Amino acid sequence: MTGIYIHVPFCLRKCPYCDFYSGIFSLRTAEEYTEAVQRNIKAYKGRNIPVDTVYFGGGTPSLLTPAQIASVIDCCDDSFKLVEPEITLECNPSSIDRDKLRSYLSAGVNRLSVGVQSADDDTLVWLGRLHDKKTAFSRIYDAAEVGFKNISCDMIIGAAGQNEKRLVNEIVQIAALPVEHISAYMLKIEQGTAFDCEEIRTAAADAELMCSLYLTAVETLTEYGFEQYEISNFARHGRQSRHNLKYWQGEEYIGIGPAAHSYFDGARYFCPADTEDFIHSDIQRRTVQEENVDRAEEYVMLGLRLTEGISISKAQSLGLSQPAADHMRLLAAEMQKHGLCRTDGNVIRLTPQGFLLSEEITVRLLYW
Repeated sequence: MTGIYIHVPFCLRKCPYCDFYSGIFSLRTAEEYTEAVQRNIKAYKGRNIPVDTVYFGGGTPSLLTPAQIASVIDCCDDSFKLVEPEITLECNPSSIDRDKLRSYLSAGVNRLSVGVQSADDDTLVWLGRLHDKKTAFSRIYDAAEVGFKNISCDMIIGAAGQNEKRLVNEIVQIAALPVEHISAYMLKIEQGTAFDCEEIRTAAADAELMCSLYLTAVETLTEYGFEQYEISNFARHGRQSRHNLKYWQGEEYIGIGPAAHSYFDGARYFCPADTEDFIHSDIQRRTVQEENVDRAEEYVMLGLRLTEGISISKAQSLGLSQPAADHMRLLAAEMQKHGLCRTDGNVIRLTPQGFLLSEEITVRLLYW
């Protein structure tokens, strides 16, 4: 089934490490944006498209009111064929409270993704966050108490001053919260962000420490009941993000909003990163990235991000040549000797050590 991604392009303040598209929030712009989102959703009415996930990402989607979120969900229900949908709302601890959370739940949101980022107040200041640990933890408890049963939180690995001991301490605290899912992202200095300077690069974890921190995170999260299912994502049994799995399993999704990407009707395309253009266009403009998607290549590239890995025989059914398949088998057997993957000659699953080299491994498997 298809997923719906809705990009909410507003923040109270831009985080210095973030390169996702967002701009300044205002009540008027948010209302105009919400109306534009509904126009674009209604364009699909009548096609009877089955949808089982709706994901509000950003930006800071929790800057929208519960009534605005409800109007978008109702529009999805009217325009698509919603089938027991997972409806996720990303939120920052500084932009939610108990009453707002209760109203989001009533609006139809049944999964929260909370941008905690760290359980250390000094790190939160360094990351430019607007909340402290106490606020973040309180909001998660509030969400559980008003009735949310599927809560995820994000954390960042590799901030200034973090070592293995401090990371374990943070994970232990976050794992004790009423959360079902944890996304642990290695800090990456993105070009053009406020963090894109030598001072920050020197303060953040270097490559050797980052590798050690990542492997520590995988081990500790597993120990505390969070099973790794993707490079950066961990979940209690059955609580994987159904929406994000669509990206990695090559399923279709429709992106709505400025800078939103889509893979639908066999093509990949995106909407320009321009909120004003999105608001004032009857239907969002699309820039096609790829019309004739190489399904075998995509299956390998995306599937290797998952702990379940890839099947070479499935890749062949999608168009992978016999010589390429033979190359993959030989290379996988060699990588297994070095602890980078596990293979039975058909299925290839990267280990945590392999995930640290996933881009290089993918290139070597596909291009030879």
